[in-house]
Amino acid sequence: MNPALNNNIYFVKEHVGLFKASNNFDIYDPQTGEVILFCREPKLSMLTKLFRFTDFKRLTPFHIEITTPSGEPVCSVHRRFLSWLVEILDERQEKIGSFQQHIWSIGGAFTVLGASGKELCQLKGSWTGWNFRFVADDGTEFAHVTKKWSGVGKELFTSADNYVLEIDDSVPKDNPLRQIIFSAVMCIDMVLKE
Repeated sequence: MNPALNNNIYFVKEHVGLFKASNNFDIYDPQTGEVILFCREPKLSMLTKLFRFTDFKRLTPFHIEITTPSGEPVCSVHRRFLSWLVEILDERQEKIGSFQQHIWSIGGAFTVLGASGKELCQLKGSWTGWNFRFVADDGTEFAHVTKKWSGVGKELFTSADNYVLEIDDSVPKDNPLRQIIFSAVMCIDMVLKE
């Protein structure tokens, strides 16, 4: 696993554009202000691009590649057209987990699954306030995502398309759960917020 995923706090900044079909993000270390990861959607078909400008945008397939600034693969996230299941692959393109969207949830929720399909936690949140938590059945919170930030990197916030992921110290370094949580954050925006 790439060492960049061993950080506990990430600042996610979406690339904004008037007529953009793809979803692209830069991930910063809020302590230093340095870009540490890129999240890009480089392989969009023309049909998908067209659907992204319709009411069916939230149902379109996606393939997000997460890399270091030098282009080294970190992980990727995939969803097929009209699917509620999102797969997460590691840097070797091996499945490490997935998440299943709860279709009728209020505010948005996912069941986060490991490679074997066993439930790891739930992603629960409020799409109106952009507050999401990764919570185990016993109430343990593994991570949370919010738009409210008062840390060192506060000056990086320039628009409503920015947010912070904070992973709890209880999630061990080099644990695949970090890749899964990180990947899920990219899907919150694409599946619930678009």
